Amino acid sequence: MRFTRSLTGAAVVGLALTLAACSGPSDSGLSYEDSPLSKYFEASFGGDMSVEEQQKQIDEQTRVQEELMAECMKEEGFEYIPDLDNGGVIISSEDDVVWEPDDKDWVAQYGYGMVNSPYSDSMMTPSEEEYVDPNADYVMSLSESEQTAYYETAYGAPMEGDGSEAEVIEYNWEDAGCQGWAQHEAGGEDPWQAAEFAPLLQKMQELWETSQNAPELAGINAKWSACMEDGGQPGFETQPEAAESISDAQNKIYEEVSLASADGGADGEITPEDMIDPNDTPEMKELGEKEIALALVDLECREKTSYTEESLKVQFALEEKFIADNKADLEAFKAAAEQSE
Repeated sequence: MRFTRSLTGAAVVGLALTLAACSGPSDSGLSYEDSPLSKYFEASFGGDMSVEEQQKQIDEQTRVQEELMAECMKEEGFEYIPDLDNGGVIISSEDDVVWEPDDKDWVAQYGYGMVNSPYSDSMMTPSEEEYVDPNADYVMSLSESEQTAYYETAYGAPMEGDGSEAEVIEYNWEDAGCQGWAQHEAGGEDPWQAAEFAPLLQKMQELWETSQNAPELAGINAKWSACMEDGGQPGFETQPEAAESISDAQNKIYEEVSLASADGGADGEITPEDMIDPNDTPEMKELGEKEIALALVDLECREKTSYTEESLKVQFALEEKFIADNKADLEAFKAAAEQSE
């Protein structure tokens, strides 16, 4: 079983624009920033706000959300102290992170940026002070049944399903207790989860899926695939499959390590001593080396076949057609995103 929210902004745009986002400027100067669709989603990612402005917005939304949650919990008969620490997370300046998947030296260090990611140490700066949950003592003072009621009131009852891997249980703020309500009230209607935009997001998903196998890309993918085979990396028919193979392998390691951690717990309970960090395993280290080797050949083949240039032309043409067919819905989504800032 897997749990998911409705497609988020990052997920949808990332999917639809993967061909563009994976590449830097092409020989003719085309880049992700030229994406015709990107202007409709900028507001969802902070628009033109500076890092400081984004941090201020996050802090203010956290304050409002936590105060609303405290009110909700009080109405339900529980104490709750607003947690304004925000987990000690601070947004870093984008200047702190260099993302250059078309630079050989960068690729030689990070590959696709999955196993060894430049964001790992730079995107989140941990607080120097150890985080302390202001509600921990109160929760511990409750009986076991009261604690269960407390958590269900705060975060909603645990989501249940039939246990199948294929099952998708979507997030619904109305089922997420006081926290879900507070997030909804503080952040307004999230256009990525609004029912009125569900058809548009589904079309975005379809755009991604069709763009992967667009007839216009058949020729360039064939040249790229032949180059990969010559470089000792056979088995890939399209360029995105290369990075996806690393992502799939990484997810498998996470799943296996999670199961191993669970097996190490007594009576089904997992303690910190039972936990295994998947990033410290020999399997993950080996995958990181494999990723770099694969990404280097991929980069060389993209350069030899002018893959970036050709793929961006095709992607942007598909986006232009998508915009023409869905102009009104895209404008409505953009307006909703700007209003929810």
